[in-house]
Amino acid sequence: MTKLEKDIFTCLEPIINNIGYELYDVIYEKKGKEDNHLSVFIDKDDGIQIEDCEKVNDEINDILDEKDFIKDQYYLEVSSPGLERRIRLDKHFEKNLNSLVRINLYKPIDKEKELIGRLISFDDDKIKILLENNKNNESKEDKEFVIERKDISKITTYYDFSLSLGGDK
Repeated sequence: MTKLEKDIFTCLEPIINNIGYELYDVIYEKKGKEDNHLSVFIDKDDGIQIEDCEKVNDEINDILDEKDFIKDQYYLEVSSPGLERRIRLDKHFEKNLNSLVRINLYKPIDKEKELIGRLISFDDDKIKILLENNKNNESKEDKEFVIERKDISKITTYYDFSLSLGGDK
């Protein structure tokens, strides 16, 4: 998380919590040649609807203008983090211990740039996952991997849709 994202997160978190939502994450990025986007991800126990996004947008829009964190023009997007959500903060890692995660890597490990495994542990520098018998692990034995966080381009929660459709894994 960049300093700008941290500053925005720190400012918005109490406001968003106060109206009944959890601030999940804040991401500021350039999309395309000139478009700057500030994405504010919110969550609550029973899920996020469009009305929730509108309510939070209305609450934070003037505050963001007043604080003037971002000098350039940008688009504000308030949304749910989704079913397969990005894991960036320690609280995300903590919440997803023993859950399946999808890891995209900058460089391959065992000829794979994407791994799906169970998150076993994490610290500031690395994570440990257990690859069970899945597409990344053709042997019948489970394998543990320790991965440097600097080698991870993206990590998200993983939902196996085939299980929800009654399929085999």
